[in-house]
Amino acid sequence: MSVTTTPPSTEVSLPADHDLESTYRSVNDVQLHVVAAGDPDAPLVVLLHGHPDFWYGWRDQIIPLVEAGFRVVIPDQRGCNLSEAPDGVDAYRLSNLASDVCELIYSEGRESAHVVGHDFGGFVAWNVALRHPSMVNHLGILNVPHPTVYQETLRSSPQQILRSWYVWFYQVPKLPEWLLGRNDMANMVDSLKITSNEGTFDTGTIERYKEAWQNTGIKPRINWYRGFRRSDNPPRDTIAHPTLICWGKDDIALCPIMAEKSLNYCENGQLRMFPDTSHWVHHEREEVSEELVQHLESR
Repeated sequence: MSVTTTPPSTEVSLPADHDLESTYRSVNDVQLHVVAAGDPDAPLVVLLHGHPDFWYGWRDQIIPLVEAGFRVVIPDQRGCNLSEAPDGVDAYRLSNLASDVCELIYSEGRESAHVVGHDFGGFVAWNVALRHPSMVNHLGILNVPHPTVYQETLRSSPQQILRSWYVWFYQVPKLPEWLLGRNDMANMVDSLKITSNEGTFDTGTIERYKEAWQNTGIKPRINWYRGFRRSDNPPRDTIAHPTLICWGKDDIALCPIMAEKSLNYCENGQLRMFPDTSHWVHHEREEVSEELVQHLESR
């Protein structure tokens, strides 16, 4: 593992007194771009973004967590923004994405951390806890179900099959990359607007996202979903860690019943449902940051 410090990249707009750091770290045979803030000796929280996000998606949570006394580390996951994008679908299996997180935790000189994930980053967070349980202290999940619940629901719910149309579409060779990359990535922009409440993504924020998508291109992000289909199941399906699930009830891609069913796989789980809130629950509801701080502070 190596660490290289660089100036903050992809337009950082955060108070300087929180000493935001932008680094590159070689972990698990890939170089990840990582943004960090807070006392290096404070309890560690790793925040994992989903698709089509990058580290900047957690900007509203950084300051509340740092002010609550946490060290916050946010990677651009492999294939995204300023991180390395390995070739081939197998590089994006969930076992590899989970191992990236474990080595990132080690790069902070720690044996474990609180792990929080949204969207596909939530699948990675579930997998870290299920594959490497000793690496996780508290688990936070935003708008993504437990992997077993997702698989079972896809087998039994026509509604969820329809809502997951994009997962099947992304398995088609080459076509998704072409459609999402054309016309200045207009379809990618539309995916942000369609899945969120009005005003969640303003023009300036969308420009930052477009810059992040251009850095690695669209293909590695599509390979997340191809790798997802090739991933083996974790060795267990029960979560022993204290777990908080926050869920925007108006998520157009994921049925909210899956949030409730996910609690059945958590020995110590809590669910916070947010009505009139989209898939982008942590962008739209300030209470999510408060819930996360309370959860991570609990014993």
